[in-house]
Amino acid sequence: MLAFARRVVVSICCFVSMGGVSLAADMPPATQGQTVYVPVYSEVLYGNADSSGKAERWQLSATLSIRNTDPANALTVRSIRYYDTDGKLIREYAAGNKIGPFGTLEVFVEHKDKSGGSGANFLLVWDADKPINAPIIETVHTYFFGTRSVVFTSSGQALHVDGR
Repeated sequence: MLAFARRVVVSICCFVSMGGVSLAADMPPATQGQTVYVPVYSEVLYGNADSSGKAERWQLSATLSIRNTDPANALTVRSIRYYDTDGKLIREYAAGNKIGPFGTLEVFVEHKDKSGGSGANFLLVWDADKPINAPIIETVHTYFFGTRSVVFTSSGQALHVDGR
């Protein structure tokens, strides 16, 4: 029994030393707003290149998910802009959406929408009345047809833009 207890203690120590436990000191600071860049893979290249050197393209749908992680305070989405691979603005989505504590806002891009390309992205601006936990902002990419399916996510990255 003592040998078992030692193995458990060693396992826990290894787990902690490998970063398996996050301490309060590791928490990101509260913030009152951000500008966030979120990659969108509305299509991915796959397979082998053809005789002209071009790979096949697989269209994906993408859901932008904005999740308020603050248990007590709302945030407001000031703008959501969708850009293509060349950085050209494709469209803007409605602004001023409030997301309550632990609430979520989603924006959907259909798989048949080819306007974004493989390097599309969202640029999102949000703010709050006072500093709050930063939201989780990511895209979920999906393709489900017949026996083929693909699902993966891309995380947003806060940028230093316009003083944010």
